[in-house]
Amino acid sequence: MTEQTTSAPDAADNSKEPGFRIQRIYLKDLSLEQPHAPQILLVSAEPQVEVEVDVAVTRLGDEIFEVALIATVTAKVDGKVLFLVEAKQAGIFEFSNIPAEQIDPMLGIACPTILYPYLRSNIADTISRAGFQPIHLNEINFHGMYEHRLMQAAQAAATEGGAADESKIILPH
Repeated sequence: MTEQTTSAPDAADNSKEPGFRIQRIYLKDLSLEQPHAPQILLVSAEPQVEVEVDVAVTRLGDEIFEVALIATVTAKVDGKVLFLVEAKQAGIFEFSNIPAEQIDPMLGIACPTILYPYLRSNIADTISRAGFQPIHLNEINFHGMYEHRLMQAAQAAATEGGAADESKIILPH
């Protein structure tokens, strides 16, 4: 029989391999408001639903980031708020040996894509537990959202150093 051993140079080469790791996924914040209850609950009209989703990134360390998806779901009947759900689904992501120019797209595309199913589930569950039909959020093209933000930042930089507007994606329901 032959034995294979890993030499020190091979072990060092493994530590230089690119890596991406999810440290934790968690619900950071969740609130439900029904400001016109109980009177508005007697209205049988179909509610108008607006959904806004945004992405926030916070650096926690050299290669560790928190990415948060922030969503606001507002349902209105006859112009009055039936319910308002605000949720922040977050995750801690660790990158190792990944070039800086590749980290930003991962933070803006890959990480939100990982978090979104958790956000959708938590929002649908909260709305259902409040006594309403659950609202299942549509899929989001985070790549398109990321590209849109890059375009806005480039336009803002081109116009005398103006600040880019925070873009939120608004989903039809």
